[in-house]
Amino acid sequence: MDTHTLPAADNHHNFTVASINLLASTPPTHLSGPLSASFRSASGFPELQFFLEPDGQHSLNFNLTTTQLFRLGEVQSLCVSEGSETIKEKTYSKGITIHFKDEEESSSFHSAFELWKSKVNVQGSTLPNGTISSSKSKFDDKIESSSAKMYFHYYGQLLHQQNMMQDYVRTGSYYAAVMENQADFAGRVVVDVGAGSGILSLFAAQAGAKHVYAVEASEMAGYAQKLIAGNPSLAQRITVIKGKVEEVELPEKADILISEPMGTLLVNERMLESYVIARDRFLVPNGKMFPTVGRIYMAPFSDEYLYVEVANKALFWQQQNYYGVDLTSLHGTAFQGYFSQPVVDAFDPRLLVAPAVSHVINFTTIKEEDLYEIDVPLKFTASVGTRIHGLACWFDVLFNGSTVQRWLTTAPGAPTTHWYQLRCVLAQPIYVMPGQEITGRLHMIAHSAQSYTINLTMSAKMWGPGAEQGGILQTSSGRFDLKEPYYRMSQPQAYSASQDQQSNQLLQSQDLQLPSLDEDGSDFIVQPQNDSTVQIH
Repeated sequence: MDTHTLPAADNHHNFTVASINLLASTPPTHLSGPLSASFRSASGFPELQFFLEPDGQHSLNFNLTTTQLFRLGEVQSLCVSEGSETIKEKTYSKGITIHFKDEEESSSFHSAFELWKSKVNVQGSTLPNGTISSSKSKFDDKIESSSAKMYFHYYGQLLHQQNMMQDYVRTGSYYAAVMENQADFAGRVVVDVGAGSGILSLFAAQAGAKHVYAVEASEMAGYAQKLIAGNPSLAQRITVIKGKVEEVELPEKADILISEPMGTLLVNERMLESYVIARDRFLVPNGKMFPTVGRIYMAPFSDEYLYVEVANKALFWQQQNYYGVDLTSLHGTAFQGYFSQPVVDAFDPRLLVAPAVSHVINFTTIKEEDLYEIDVPLKFTASVGTRIHGLACWFDVLFNGSTVQRWLTTAPGAPTTHWYQLRCVLAQPIYVMPGQEITGRLHMIAHSAQSYTINLTMSAKMWGPGAEQGGILQTSSGRFDLKEPYYRMSQPQAYSASQDQQSNQLLQSQDLQLPSLDEDGSDFIVQPQNDSTVQIH
């Protein structure tokens, strides 16, 4: 398909310029006119061509996808094209100054230039089912190439796709959300953002989508094409496009986006940003997004077993005679290193010592830049007297369908998903009494390795008579790299009776109360009741 919409039916605009100066030559070459200049489509791509001789035998061509035009005066402009370097060839930047006969001609030329630039935004390699940009994208600007290479290699393997597809809470929730809301898909154009195996595209086609564009940047795109072709009754309405959503061009806008952009703690891998970019590039105004909203939950926890396990990892470095070598000088560094790893596992909800708070991310309204830094104030009231070892986190997402609102949760105590839960363990625990207030801050900063640095501070306020006049009694803080977690898939240990008695109350209070929502437009959310958060049929 030709995704380029050209400004005119005849695919060219002609102008006459008074003269040009070639800046690449030494000294600059002046060519007097009148000379002919033409905007045209060359093999489907926009081009500005200056004819240097009346017979048109010699011309100077500028690819508009890499060309910029600047006004130097009322009748003079500078036209510059960027060079490029590939394995096969190397081209240098080139530039000319253009002199027009009058200001009106200059303005018309600039208007035509902007028109042609706006109609085709990127240069790409045309494929039967879409376009891939060869220019550097926003994704490339903010993500290390080594990280992106490993990321796309990982998701380009069938075994990792199988791991996600066999998460039946995840896959079943997506299937139910689509099938229960067929009215949102029937006869609609759908874009599957980061399609992977193409399973969500097939779900959308099953729900009656008019056409589905499955965008996938990894080599999995080839497998997706094969899987879709193996379902011929659906394949005719699905087009697989290999490329990043930041770069590809689609022939039409989408009525609905579907994606599985969630990572550990919702935001790991930074795919939410690509989901938002796809919204801005492809979604029609007021279009649907599946999922629609995400929420990160946070609650303090107490787990002596986990704390001792993490601390004991550094005992190796306390050896004073390791083959005649004293290792103790590195013990402190190793100790801090182990405590900088978030712990990923499925923990018992009886570990929670206060009702959770949440941070809402509305995918339909949030700006991409707002995901670069996430700052969440923390405030809890301890339900038991214990040692707090850190902050436990999980998330859920809402599919806000027109017919059914469906939630997918990763909460402790709910059916386990491949996301599990995450805990940030503090090197210095905090002691609290029942009813004592715990405050703090969770500050997450995105980095170029497709993840976040987590800064956590937790404090316990003074308790008892005179507490209103007292300040902070204890404070503990830690820095964690979400990119490098400790995957701990152990069985839950036995817990104290005091925590046992509190567990049901804490989880129910979290499920029944929706924290106050900010101005991100998510006030439409209806909170699920008790254990109905995930319903797999």
